[in-house]
Amino acid sequence: MSPAGPASAPTIRVAGPDDAAAVADLEAENLGGDAWPFGLVAAGVAGEAPTVTYLVADLDGVVVGYAAASVVADIAELQRVAVTPRHRRAGVAGLLLDGVVALARSGGADRVLLEVREDNEAALGFYAQRGFGEIDRRRRYYRDGATAVVMLLPVDR
Repeated sequence: MSPAGPASAPTIRVAGPDDAAAVADLEAENLGGDAWPFGLVAAGVAGEAPTVTYLVADLDGVVVGYAAASVVADIAELQRVAVTPRHRRAGVAGLLLDGVVALARSGGADRVLLEVREDNEAALGFYAQRGFGEIDRRRRYYRDGATAVVMLLPVDR
C-alpha cells in the first residue's frame, strides 16, 4: 500500500506568525527531544531571527511541511525540514528544499550546508539524490549522542 499523498502540489511560501503553531507541532512530532521550544519557533516564524527564514508547504490552507534555513554571507544552512507523515514521499520535502536553494541563491550563497543523523538513512538518501555530498561528521552532535553527517550542496548563483 502506498502512502497517501496530496492530490495537488502544495504552495511553498515564507511562513508568517499565523503558522507558528503548525510549525511547532511539526517540529515536536518530527524531532522529539531535539525539537526547538515553541517560543524559539514562534520568534523565527515571525521573522525575529535576522538570518533565519521559515518556509512552509501550504496545501489548501493547511501546513503540511516546513523548512528553516539561514543565509549568512556565502553560506546557507538548512537547519530543519519536516513533513507530515501523511504527505511524506509525495515530493513535499523536495519542494521545500528547492525553496531553500532559491533563498540561498537570492541571498548570495554559493553552497548549502546541513547536518543529518547518521542513522537517518531515508534523509541521507534523499539529500544524496538531490546532489548533497558528505564533507564531515560531528561525533556526539545530538542530545542522545548520535553522530551528525555534515553535507554540502554547491549552488550556482
